[in-house]
Amino acid sequence: MIFDAALAGTPTASWEEDARLHDRPPLDLEHVSQLIVIAAHPDDETLGAGALLAECASRGIPTRVIVVTDGAASHPGDASTASRREAEVGAAVAVLAPGSRLDLLGFADGQTEKSRDAIVAALTPVIAAVPRGALIACPWRGDGHRDHRVVGEIVAELAVASSGAPRLIEYPIWLWHWGDARTADVPWSRFVSLAVTSDAKRRAIAEHTSQVEGASPVLRTDFLSHFTRDTEFFIAADGLGAAYFEETYQRHDDPWGFESRWYEQRKRAVTMAALPEPRFARALEIGCSIGVLTADLVSRCDELIAVDIAEAAVQATRDRVGPTVDVRHLDIGRDVPAGPFDLIVLSEVGYYFDRAALDDLLRKLQASLTPTGTLLACHWRHPVIGYPLSGDDVHERIGELGFARMTLVLDDDFLLEVFSADERSVAARGGLL
Repeated sequence: MIFDAALAGTPTASWEEDARLHDRPPLDLEHVSQLIVIAAHPDDETLGAGALLAECASRGIPTRVIVVTDGAASHPGDASTASRREAEVGAAVAVLAPGSRLDLLGFADGQTEKSRDAIVAALTPVIAAVPRGALIACPWRGDGHRDHRVVGEIVAELAVASSGAPRLIEYPIWLWHWGDARTADVPWSRFVSLAVTSDAKRRAIAEHTSQVEGASPVLRTDFLSHFTRDTEFFIAADGLGAAYFEETYQRHDDPWGFESRWYEQRKRAVTMAALPEPRFARALEIGCSIGVLTADLVSRCDELIAVDIAEAAVQATRDRVGPTVDVRHLDIGRDVPAGPFDLIVLSEVGYYFDRAALDDLLRKLQASLTPTGTLLACHWRHPVIGYPLSGDDVHERIGELGFARMTLVLDDDFLLEVFSADERSVAARGGLL
């Protein structure tokens, strides 16, 4: 990987040639209560999230920028670099979001791994105190640069633990330089886009004079061209990833009491009763866990694919249902089995995604349904610390994407809805009307 902007990297035109760069879903800012941009170095906030800062400021959304290191490694041996870069980032943030709070933590550039515990201690009270509806933007953990990775990992871990349940997006910087649009390193399914609506970002980049000026600038014009496009890109965080669920199953074979709790038994009975057809030709169950609902669904499906992100859950389901079900270990956010399906069951899964990732998944599911296919969604309604969304949030997003609802079960504890392009009732489908 190339982490020197003075060396030639992937041309901007190479990225622009890939159609996927131009059809990424938009970043939703409608319900954002506060924006916090966390940067590994001074100028990361401008390059990676400058347009986002400017857009939120224009909407009256409170903004805050936190820069973790002093950036002094850009000019080794020059004692004035840290103070110079401090002044530059202050000027840049003033251009992007006038009045924004700016915090400079001052950790040594290039030493974030050694300073990890201290960085965690500095960021913990900030992220723990974020309000509901906050959006946090931080460096992409896959960017390759060690400081970006470490800061991104810390922020992601703290965001999951925060009671404010903030949305997390990550901005790539070095990916554009060392990456290739054609390789598997690019998480296309999680990309979201933001249109650049002002010249504030260009003006803010110019404020980082130590990086962009001189006979041999640290950031060359061809490198900067990745950040002066008319669109800014972010990577929606994984939400609660595979490690979270693997650790959960290590602690308990049946973490949610599917086999032991009457609540779960009742909810499964309601789920099965809500299915509008006695039998389905081809079905997909997302998040099968240990396969208790899977065992009920198989009696109503000619072919059933059940998937889960945790290997332990997949093995438990296989042990329960045997070869009658195609049970797959995969991350549904990145790999949706090939359709078409006339039934998709999304039960107790949607709130593990953030809003952008959920929207991306729902669009893929919508495209995977047959013209008269059914989507059944069921989710717990009470708040859970660390979940990116609530159950009600999930169902609101489904409705906003144009799914037609034919059944609603509104319980104090769970929300169950059946959506279908075939809007006829069960009685009408059965010829009673």
